[in-house]
Amino acid sequence: MFRRRRRDDEPENDLEPTDEETVADEEIEDDEPAVVTHGGPWDSEADSVPEMERVDFGAIQVPIGEGLEIQVNVEAVEQDAEGNPVGGRIVAITIVHGESGLQVQPFAAPKKNGIWEEVRKETADEIKQAEGETQEAEGPFGTELHGMVPVAIPDEMRDQVPADIAEQGFGWQPVRFIGVDGPRWFLRGVLSGAALEDPEQAATMEQVFQQIVVARGDAPMPPRELLELTLPAEAQQAMAAEQAEQGEEDEGERAPLNPFERGPEITEVR
Repeated sequence: MFRRRRRDDEPENDLEPTDEETVADEEIEDDEPAVVTHGGPWDSEADSVPEMERVDFGAIQVPIGEGLEIQVNVEAVEQDAEGNPVGGRIVAITIVHGESGLQVQPFAAPKKNGIWEEVRKETADEIKQAEGETQEAEGPFGTELHGMVPVAIPDEMRDQVPADIAEQGFGWQPVRFIGVDGPRWFLRGVLSGAALEDPEQAATMEQVFQQIVVARGDAPMPPRELLELTLPAEAQQAMAAEQAEQGEEDEGERAPLNPFERGPEITEVR
């Protein structure tokens, strides 16, 4: 499997809205939401959210535990003269456990309807257009989508794969898409790696997904727009402290610390 990310493989920032979904959800009648999840993932305003240690990324709170690594996927806003990303916004959170990965993204959704069924069909169509394969299956969160998708092989890995695969420039990676519709939000997860073959690994990643808390907020947003993800306060403070320390050591000669200069991910190991 080829799981090393290229910039072109970064997750889409938003789900493309359909014609019926272009109206912001504040224009929909203030009725009870048609879709409510039970047993997790959880809505932040629910009464029965289990208490556990979680990392707060704004729109979602991600559970942490032994062996779990959290990666923050960042989309660069611009580049410096050397082509390094400068600034950016968080577009996804990836949880890694061993050889398994779970990437999650929260989106705004209509008050009256869920969007997972439509998103699932659109995702299948996109994979098929890329000459991949998909099939639906039932899982612990309802209907999910299993796929085999083409993944570009980085130049530095071409000598590690069979010659015919290196020549075509891509390999095939199995993925598993899961989704849950909540009250005015939709949470999408993409599983990859060992969790697709190892039931124990799958159960671990499913439990992580199940214990995520989504904080939709009250601000009106168009359906399918990515909910805002932010760095935890402690991470922001650590970066500020490191920047101040480097400023003292370099006496102002070095450029300010750019937390995104190493690429599109920041990793926190818990």
